[in-house]
Amino acid sequence: MNIIGISAFYHDSAAALVADGQLIAAAQEERFSRKKHDDRFPIHAVRYCLAEAGISLNDVDHIVFYDKPFTKFERLLFTYLDQFPRGFSSFIRAMPVWMRDKLWIKSIIRHELNYKGSILFNDHHLSHAASAFLVSPFGEAAILTVDGVGEWSTSTWGVGRGTTIDLHHETRFPHSLGLLYSAFTYYLGFKVNSAEYKVMGLAPYGKPVYYDKVRETVDWREDGSFKLNIKYFDYLHGLRMTNSRFDALFGGPPRKPETRLTQREFDIAASIQKATDEIMVALARNIQRQTGLKRLCMAGGVALNCVANARVLREAGFDDIFIQPAAGDAGGALGAAYYLYNCVLGHPRSYQMKHAFHGPGFSDNECRGQLDAFGAKYKPLDRETLTRETAALITANHVVGWFQGRMEFGPRALGGRSILADARDPAMKDKLNMKIKFREGFRPFAPSVIEECAAEYLDLRDGIASPFMLLVADVREDKRVIPSVTHVDGSARLQTVSCAEAPLYHELISEFGRQTGVPVIINTSFNVRGEPIVCTPTDAYRCFMRTNMDYLVVGTFLLDKRDQPPFNDKGDWRKEFALD
Repeated sequence: MNIIGISAFYHDSAAALVADGQLIAAAQEERFSRKKHDDRFPIHAVRYCLAEAGISLNDVDHIVFYDKPFTKFERLLFTYLDQFPRGFSSFIRAMPVWMRDKLWIKSIIRHELNYKGSILFNDHHLSHAASAFLVSPFGEAAILTVDGVGEWSTSTWGVGRGTTIDLHHETRFPHSLGLLYSAFTYYLGFKVNSAEYKVMGLAPYGKPVYYDKVRETVDWREDGSFKLNIKYFDYLHGLRMTNSRFDALFGGPPRKPETRLTQREFDIAASIQKATDEIMVALARNIQRQTGLKRLCMAGGVALNCVANARVLREAGFDDIFIQPAAGDAGGALGAAYYLYNCVLGHPRSYQMKHAFHGPGFSDNECRGQLDAFGAKYKPLDRETLTRETAALITANHVVGWFQGRMEFGPRALGGRSILADARDPAMKDKLNMKIKFREGFRPFAPSVIEECAAEYLDLRDGIASPFMLLVADVREDKRVIPSVTHVDGSARLQTVSCAEAPLYHELISEFGRQTGVPVIINTSFNVRGEPIVCTPTDAYRCFMRTNMDYLVVGTFLLDKRDQPPFNDKGDWRKEFALD
């Protein structure tokens, strides 16, 4: 049985293909269209999934969409009616896209794909819950989903057992922890639904001196239930997240994007992060008390907040936690497919997500062909020489683009599409931010550490891994030899690398450890600010040539920037997947 799950039309559109219970392929549309956070129908992601499986649409038994558009439209109408006449101009602006696209998902799927088979719809938060629990290693677990808003729900919790998911508690719109965090993202001058992670990265530079003011905007109780003080927010009826009352409370208007950050912004970020942590811990602690379960699965956009995740793991009473790598809306495509396969159709669970490498991969011949299209100069190497020379280059303070295997599903680069550097060099953080990524200097970088050495360098609970870079841990005092991945508060957003799931990447870091005594390297996503992570060898070469990266490894080929011809950006990467 072949099932395609689709998420689209809000942010991070994606497609996933499940065949007889196995995840064959999953990818976000942005990786193919090259438009970051692309929310359009994921036509190219669907085509990729079919190509990866070697099937046609005629072989697809069901297509399932990750939420219910008519229920979501109901919420939109009730909200605007309740706020009328305020927000009428916003309502008028929203209507065309709803009438053109969002209400007619079934028709769009049939038109875009010429698909004549079964089309089904799943509840948004059930898709989130399924995306975590049904691919987790747990046969039984508590489930917590937290995001901006689905149809009406903004957070839910319940229990998963076998192929049954029972979500029996919810928080409903307009009260939303995700929207609260996004409101502060907006107020701090960053892009909503895109740059919330910047607020998380900014928080350690400040102190939570605005915490009491944050508590005026949201009230929560010991059980984690919360309500927003709606008088401070404008998202119910306007095109802004906050209003003049919010401005007065925090002492001024929102920061203008790209202007200088001050201690005030640092402190506001620290304050909202502290509040988010405490609400998440209270929610999770209450769930543990109510269910008595010792394992927790989390999903939804707020589950990408690795600082809050770590607090939940440490303080909520759970022994283990699972968050799949595409915890936001992109993962809804995965969850919708598995909910249909396991929960609705009753097939037993047979798949566990141990890695995130579910996107396109390229053979050496394909890599060679795309590099040759640029006239690129490269050196082919065997595996042992490749890891030895690459490790030596990183040791010598060079920045290396690393393109291997299949692309990651989700927002994190995990060793398939990564930029690598030496974490021991205290100047490397600024070099990467300013000369490679072209982004704000406060942004932290993550360490990749081989799994067997993780506890030696980071204060991580025994038996806990972080393969998807969704937890933070303190760098141990006696191992502060990795300054470029140690944030100002002494923490690091870490990735533990398993030999079983990422053998070549594990071998590279191990070799770096043999050469330096430190089996830890910087891993940041292979892209520049404002662009999606690279997908193809062509994307990788373009990014390499447009930045100050020193070397590029594509498959078994090593490229030195100094050897490359003048960059003329010829060739059409879109032909790879027959893109328009």
